[in-house]
Amino acid sequence: MDLAVSKSWRQAIGRAAVALVALWAVSAVAQKTELLVYTALETDQIKAYEDAFYKAYPDVAIKWVRDSTGVITAKLLAEKANPQADMVVGTSASSLAVFSNEGMLQGYAPKGLDKIQPQYRDPKNPPEWVGMDVYGAAVCFNTVEAGKLNLPKPETWKDLTKPVYKGKIVMPNPASSGTGYLDVAGWLQMWGDADAWKFMDALHDNVAHYTHSGSKPCREAGTGEFPIGISFEYRAVTTKKGGAPIDIIFPKEGLGWDLEASGIMKTTKKVDAARKLMDWLATPEAMALFAKNFAVLAMPGVAKPLDFVPADYEQRLVKNDFAWSAKNRDKILAEWAKRYDGKSEPK
Repeated sequence: MDLAVSKSWRQAIGRAAVALVALWAVSAVAQKTELLVYTALETDQIKAYEDAFYKAYPDVAIKWVRDSTGVITAKLLAEKANPQADMVVGTSASSLAVFSNEGMLQGYAPKGLDKIQPQYRDPKNPPEWVGMDVYGAAVCFNTVEAGKLNLPKPETWKDLTKPVYKGKIVMPNPASSGTGYLDVAGWLQMWGDADAWKFMDALHDNVAHYTHSGSKPCREAGTGEFPIGISFEYRAVTTKKGGAPIDIIFPKEGLGWDLEASGIMKTTKKVDAARKLMDWLATPEAMALFAKNFAVLAMPGVAKPLDFVPADYEQRLVKNDFAWSAKNRDKILAEWAKRYDGKSEPK
C-alpha cells in the first residue's frame, strides 16, 4: 500500500471512530428520560439533591424551572389547560393541595411511603402529594442596626405592631411567596379571622414593603437595609451562619409553617421516570440531605439538631389544615391584596 493510500485509510478510520463516539454519546443521552420539574426549592439546595438522585437513577435527567412558591403555583394553574410540567417538587403542600383540588395531580404511593408521617402527606390513598420537610416562620433581627436605632428586640408577633417599629419591617407578599402565605394562614388559623386581620392591619402600619421572595426579608435584615425581616428558619440560619449580625426570633404565640412537598402531574407521559423521583424523595438518603437544611422532616428519626433552631421547634408549629388553606387561598389572597398590596415591591 503506497503512502497516499495509507494516509487516506487512516483518515477514514479516524472519521469512522469519531462518528462512532458521537453516535454512542447521542445514544447515551437518548436513553435518559428528561423530566420537566417545576420547583420552589432554594437555589442553594438543588445541586446536592440532584447529584444524589442521579447516582441512584442515572437514566433520568431533570430540567428545573425554579421560582418562588406563589409564582410556581400561578404558573401551573395558568397552564392547567395545556400542562407543561411532568412534576412539581419542593413546593408548598398548601399549593399541592390546590393542584389536587383542581384535578391536576395523579396518585402514587412511593416505595418509602410507610415511613412518612401521616400528617406530612396527602390523606388520599394513594396520595397525590408527599411531604419532604417542614419550613416555618422566623424573624431576622439585625442587632447592630437595632442598636443604632435604639430598637428593643421583639419576642412575639404582637410586639411587631408597636409604633417603635414603624417603617422598620419587611415581609413577603403571600401571593408570590410561600413564606408569606404560611405567615398569613398561620395567623388566621391561630387567632381566627377578626383578630388575625386586626393584627395584620397593625403590622401593615410598620411594614416598609412586601417582597416577592421569602428569603429576601432576611437578606435585607442581614445587610442592615432594614432591621427586621419576617422570613423562614432555613434562610435565617444560613444568613446568620454567613456572618450577618442577626438574632433569629421564633415568636412565642406560635409559628405558621408549610411543607416542601412533591407530586406527579396527571398529564405527564413520563410516569416511570416521575415515579423514580418520587421514590427517591421518600428515601432515608434523601431525607438525610433535607436534614442538613431543615429541623423537621416528613420521615421521623432522621432529623438532627440544627444550629440556632430550638429543640422544641416542632412543638411551636401551629395546627395547620392544608385542606382549609387550599380551599380558602383565593379568598385570603384577595382580601390581603385589597388591604395591603399597595406596599408590595414591583414585580
